[in-house]
Amino acid sequence: MPKSEIHPEWYPEAKVYCNGEVVMTVGSTKPELHVDVWSGNHPFYTGTQKIIDTEGRVERFLRKYGMMDGQADQDTAQTKKK
Repeated sequence: MPKSEIHPEWYPEAKVYCNGEVVMTVGSTKPELHVDVWSGNHPFYTGTQKIIDTEGRVERFLRKYGMMDGQADQDTAQTKKK
């Protein structure tokens, strides 16, 4: 049996809010949780993850370690010209 008066109150149906709307319910020590990111809008789970490479760092890395073939170098150069 847990000791009385030392444990926080448990809310088995705490609501999780993201952008002002309820996205799920979980057990928590707080009645409401406000989050910025959850699995419904995180790029890893939604499949919309994009690499922003404004300085050519990915291509430079691939060239440095010999992971790019000649065709990929040409494609990259053409893409940068656009």
